[in-house]
Amino acid sequence: MTTTETRSPSAVTAPFFLRGRLYEGQDIAHRSRDLGVAFATPALDLDRAVHPRGEVPPLLDVPLADIIDFLVETGERLRAPDNPFVADCIDRMSVTHPLPRTILEEQVRHASGYLDARLLRTVVEENFPDPEALDSWVPKEDFTGSKCFVRAFPPRLIHVLPGNSPGVAVKSIAQGALVKAVNLFKMSSSDPFTTVAILRTMADIDPGHPVVTSMSAAYWRGGDEAVERVLYRPQYFDKIVAWGGGDAINNVVQYLGPGFQLVSFDPKTSISMIGREALTTEDTLERTAELAATDVMVLGQEACVASRFLYVEGEQADADRFCARLHAHITAKAAASGDTRPLDMELREQIEALRMLDDEFRVWGRADGSGMVIRSDEPVDFHPINKVANVVRVDALDDALRGVTVATQTVGFHPFDRMTDYRDRLASCGAQRVVRLGEAGPSTIGSPHDAMYPLHRFVHWMVHEDGTR
Repeated sequence: MTTTETRSPSAVTAPFFLRGRLYEGQDIAHRSRDLGVAFATPALDLDRAVHPRGEVPPLLDVPLADIIDFLVETGERLRAPDNPFVADCIDRMSVTHPLPRTILEEQVRHASGYLDARLLRTVVEENFPDPEALDSWVPKEDFTGSKCFVRAFPPRLIHVLPGNSPGVAVKSIAQGALVKAVNLFKMSSSDPFTTVAILRTMADIDPGHPVVTSMSAAYWRGGDEAVERVLYRPQYFDKIVAWGGGDAINNVVQYLGPGFQLVSFDPKTSISMIGREALTTEDTLERTAELAATDVMVLGQEACVASRFLYVEGEQADADRFCARLHAHITAKAAASGDTRPLDMELREQIEALRMLDDEFRVWGRADGSGMVIRSDEPVDFHPINKVANVVRVDALDDALRGVTVATQTVGFHPFDRMTDYRDRLASCGAQRVVRLGEAGPSTIGSPHDAMYPLHRFVHWMVHEDGTR
């Protein structure tokens, strides 16, 4: 493996976890994508990262109920205040991740709530019409009398994890275990720590548990051909489950082919649609602005579900009143969270340029990380992030549909009683989820994600036809 960096003795280190064993070292130097902070990792043993095809997956014959019990115990250990692996993870991640430590701590703690028995069973039941297929060969018979057996066979998965949300690591590990997969997690440069901390917690419970031996986590630079041309092959893995931006997805696509498929949680943008009813009184305007700010501020506006463009139906004066209250709520939430990251230079310059175009734009706030709102008649041509909201004034909510595409994930809607009038058209435009304004965050347990049931797509569906009638 090659690197353009030189190793720094003071760099934070990120260990690997490969099939039940921890690997530490400072052989390779890297830099985090967002902050440019140096960190070091051991050299990646590619042979150890691959589970041989000739060996059945470790979880194949482990009952799903036992897997859920183990995940629940893991969740309890992750929440324990004396968990040394989580504490160490937060210490290291605070160096490489753009989010403040307090938010990272809350994200990891909150994410462990996914490891709940009732929640996990619901996820399985919603993804599989017959969950028994995960545990055994299920007999089937068609209308001609032909019989077969079907199994949701454990897949071999590479997970390309995102850098914006440490909580995705918990969910990805749990989902990989539920489908009994052999898993290799490619960690991000912003967070090459959380996944290993979870796996170390599992190993501390039972180092030989099949969940533990079916999991591996490592970091390598995305696009490193010395690694990816070896690992991204159907003789080693069935599918790649990729989160991330366009560059990450495009990098993966070049390796796809027969027997090696992509399940993509590709880049998404979420919006809000706010009808004129929300602006009729000061009370309704205030409440609507508070709900909208809640959706903008999901994970400091780093999450895909966080609203970035808010289409507001009404006159410009009403939209401006809404913007003023929205800005007040965003700044209050930013101050309460302690997240005061300043905007990067390019975004700051783009916004400051809009201040000089008073006829077309109006800007509330400062580029100091406390929150900003931009009002315009068309969406701005840059990506609002880091507590920046673009309010787009429209004459009618129908006009907002032109801003909905296949890249639109969540639409926060107000007033609630108009949602059913728009959901079919939103789906036709490409949107994947419509919710009440203020509820963009947690989704209904087991519901589709990015327009699919992910676990159903993860597994290797195998059919045994015995020729009987």
